[in-house]
Amino acid sequence: MTTFSGGRHLPCARHLFDIPDAVAYFNTASLAPTLRTGLSAGEASLRNRAQPWKITSEDWFTAAERRRELFADVIGARADDIALISATSYGIATAAQNLTASPGQRVLVLADEYPSGIYTWWRFTERTGASMLTVQRRPGQSWTEAVLDVLDETVAVVSVPQVHWTDGSLLDLDAIAQAARAAGAALVIDASQSAGAMPLDMNTLRPDFLVTVGYKWLLGPFGLGYLYIAPAHHNGPPLEENWIVRQGAQDFARLVDYRQDYQPGARRFDMGQRTAFELTPMAIAALEQITTWTVPSIAATLSTTTGRIAAAAQERGLIVPDPSGPHIVGINVPSGTRQQLLATLADADIHVGARGAALRISPHLHTTEQDINRLVAALDSAVSRA
Repeated sequence: MTTFSGGRHLPCARHLFDIPDAVAYFNTASLAPTLRTGLSAGEASLRNRAQPWKITSEDWFTAAERRRELFADVIGARADDIALISATSYGIATAAQNLTASPGQRVLVLADEYPSGIYTWWRFTERTGASMLTVQRRPGQSWTEAVLDVLDETVAVVSVPQVHWTDGSLLDLDAIAQAARAAGAALVIDASQSAGAMPLDMNTLRPDFLVTVGYKWLLGPFGLGYLYIAPAHHNGPPLEENWIVRQGAQDFARLVDYRQDYQPGARRFDMGQRTAFELTPMAIAALEQITTWTVPSIAATLSTTTGRIAAAAQERGLIVPDPSGPHIVGINVPSGTRQQLLATLADADIHVGARGAALRISPHLHTTEQDINRLVAALDSAVSRA
């Protein structure tokens, strides 16, 4: 496991989540539990939405901008570089629309990567005549080593995550970003499994695009995601055209005075209905809490939790990836016992994810000592049956 020591160790925050004591939830990588402050914000926003005469024209813009600013701070970017989107697929489709390749060039992706990106790059290669380069790891090889081994001047686009979604295997984005620039390749990062739980700094990485959903490690609601777009691409074509991203959109009386010019920065890439009256306050509450905790401290705290779980698994002869992120640990459970173990865990209200060959464990600050002990006891039962 990779140890993150850049932040302070945070106390257990179970009281900030609506998780009963009998539930051990280790599946944040699939769907994060909503914070109590998020629930309160959502309830208040629904009540407000029920009385639309109280919503002002300014309200169509202010909360969305607050959300944009908060996320920008999380990843070390400027608010002007952030587009408000709906999903990973939307963000990667936007990236693909603003990049190009030539026949004979390649799009580099990881084996067993999340499908939304793969499908988009398939379509991209059909349009451009480029081909896919799917990186496989040799035994004992890290994902970073595997990527750097094949990243050359024939690669037009490098599309990688910070950690592999199936088991949390870590990629050295600094090294990959440097190699991509040297090869003249565009860099697209899917941070859906790391933004909010691992430090990211756009000033250092300088990717072309970075996309993330909001409902995993950003602890927000479903349907609100984020897209970082490097300034070099700010004048590119958006995936859709909508009224609110145009200059002068705040003046509702003049919306039929159609404008060619857009709001500044990456705002032209915002999705339609970005205002999301019912959901935006929930996303803001979550981002404000992450800002209070700080991402380095979240990473440092979670690395202690996952480190303990990984050590317990290894002591029982189970394999975990190395290096891996601070917040996800993948445990390779013997295939003959995997389904029985998953059923046993579910019956005991211990919730994990099964992705590929790995039992994916993804805690958060709600995880308690009791949760960890119950999970380790379940691993004991799996080993005894193997």
